[in-house]
Amino acid sequence: MDEFNTLLEALVQGLWNELARHQKRSQPFRLTRTPLDATAANLGLYARIRLEELDGFLEGLFNGQEAIDLPERAHEAVGHLEELRAMMAGICDLVARNPKADDRTQLETTFKHLRELTRIMETEIHEAVLSCTRARRQRLEATPTAKPTIH
Repeated sequence: MDEFNTLLEALVQGLWNELARHQKRSQPFRLTRTPLDATAANLGLYARIRLEELDGFLEGLFNGQEAIDLPERAHEAVGHLEELRAMMAGICDLVARNPKADDRTQLETTFKHLRELTRIMETEIHEAVLSCTRARRQRLEATPTAKPTIH
């Protein structure tokens, strides 16, 4: 259990700290690149990696809270990411039930779709980060600061 908690902590903190670098539109976030052969086992692995990355992002964003106040675009992005997370969990479950799928063409097509979903995940994560960054800046700019009295 300690090893699992250490892994989760590293994943969450590592992923979350990595996101701090991507608060500019010109520096989009990229998920882990995993070039894998189109096999059923690798399909499960790929989906598991994406599932863990999405879990890490969402856990870091919510910081242990059930709900948080997000800007509208970040809220939309989180909704999309939760749907994508459910898809990845479904793929993991499907592969666990039928680990010997051997239709190479179908597996290659599925991997192609997963790569496209990965691009969507990256976009949604990046949009959530940018939206939260903009909202934070706007709040900071709107906060009145006391100017020192000059004598």
